[in-house]
Amino acid sequence: MKSYSILEINEVLKGEILGETNQNITAPEQLEVATNTEISFIGNMKYEKLWAASNACVAVVNEDISIEPGENRAFIKVKNADLAMSQVLELFASPMPAFEVAIHPTAVVNKTATIANGAKVGAGCYIGPNVAIGENTVIYPNVTILDDSTIGTNSIIWSGTVIRERSHIGNDCIIHPNATIGADGFGFRPCPERGLVKIPQIGNVIIGNNVEIGANTCVDRGKFSSTVLGDGCKIDNLVQIGHNSKLGRFCIMAGNSGLAGSVTLGNGVIIGGSASIKDHTTIGDGAIVGAGSGVTCDIPAGKTMLGYPAVEARDALKQWAILKRLVNDSKRK
Repeated sequence: MKSYSILEINEVLKGEILGETNQNITAPEQLEVATNTEISFIGNMKYEKLWAASNACVAVVNEDISIEPGENRAFIKVKNADLAMSQVLELFASPMPAFEVAIHPTAVVNKTATIANGAKVGAGCYIGPNVAIGENTVIYPNVTILDDSTIGTNSIIWSGTVIRERSHIGNDCIIHPNATIGADGFGFRPCPERGLVKIPQIGNVIIGNNVEIGANTCVDRGKFSSTVLGDGCKIDNLVQIGHNSKLGRFCIMAGNSGLAGSVTLGNGVIIGGSASIKDHTTIGDGAIVGAGSGVTCDIPAGKTMLGYPAVEARDALKQWAILKRLVNDSKRK
């Protein structure tokens, strides 16, 4: 089991130690359930009240902390406790699942595929014609990568993922289990003689560098050209990204949210959980769409939108306040 002294942890965090403890630290944990051998975090002053009842021997805290650590307990004071938390978690993280051989004998790798040095392919994978996999990329068991697709260097593709033909994934990406990249977009047109006629989806998907895509998320390929996810985008589990949508850099989409076809997101857009975006809508740089909202028209850069249909946050809050007052008034009559 891994354990560290407070000095060893602070060598990584480079913070300021307040108080003292000689307790070896065996794991990170939430304040409420931590034991006296565990380290916790106070990233917001509203959680300071939990410290007295916590058994944690050490907490990583922000510089504005207003309480003292107490006897045989200590704080590591840093500029940003949330970011420091990620460093502590890395210290205690278990190693990734190991590969006995670089390419498992049960993997099916087409003779025209290119597997670069240091790449690994797990059991039961299928690597199709003309696929290129970059250096040190890890393909876990039971992944399917179809014809003419490419994956850059240092990426991780978890089990059950399907990457359809002609998809292109950049460097340092993580795709979690059972994601589907490059499936057909949802395109049908009514026809009196034939019912619903399927519109061929002949485009592809292009994913930039340092993108993370959650489990069971679907990124549909374009009807004509490409569905694009820019560098640094972070996509949660169970997200739908429709055909020909284009995401700028560093966009965030929380779980169960969805983009219809041909949606454009600027750089740094945040889409809250279960929010829905209408097709052919453009959302400007830095805009925020609150959880559960429904966007039906374009949103200028920097705006925060709430509600269904989504309106500016301050207007939505006023509407809800008025509605609540009307309901309360009706109850009193």
